[in-house]
Amino acid sequence: MNLYGLKQLVESARTVRNNTIQIAEDIPEKDYGYRPTPESRSVAETLVHIALLSRAARLLHKEASLENFDFGELIKKSEIEEKRQRSKIEIVELLRVEGESWYQWLETLSEAELTEQVAMPDGVSKSRFELLLGTKEHEMHHRAQLTVVERLLGIVPHLTRNRQAKAAATAKVNA
Repeated sequence: MNLYGLKQLVESARTVRNNTIQIAEDIPEKDYGYRPTPESRSVAETLVHIALLSRAARLLHKEASLENFDFGELIKKSEIEEKRQRSKIEIVELLRVEGESWYQWLETLSEAELTEQVAMPDGVSKSRFELLLGTKEHEMHHRAQLTVVERLLGIVPHLTRNRQAKAAATAKVNA
């Protein structure tokens, strides 16, 4: 029995990205420079980081082993891209384009590729599927940070607004 496979990963990655895009749209551009702490990424930097996660995943997927991969260089390049000035419209579009590219690429992978084991720097091995699932989990981690940022900025997150609207509609019907 296969409960969670590539099809489910693609569908859930789409859902996660759509929710990230909604957060990006809900935060006013004037707040894209906001940082919860001085050493934190700004809203804009976090959104660009999220958008580029799938590029990193594709790069890592090409490697037969990650034991000697230069993660420091990858992080340095990511930080440069994160700090590049972009408008809100450009960032939202980057999230959309990179997301679509990610889903299309994922759909090309075979089961044999997904089950292949990859040696990690700590000596353990993981399946490529687990590594790719980790990309979605990484986005969810940063999206949770952005949800807290929304609250700090006085924005009610869209998932909360949706839940509140459903509760109000149900209460109206039951009244």
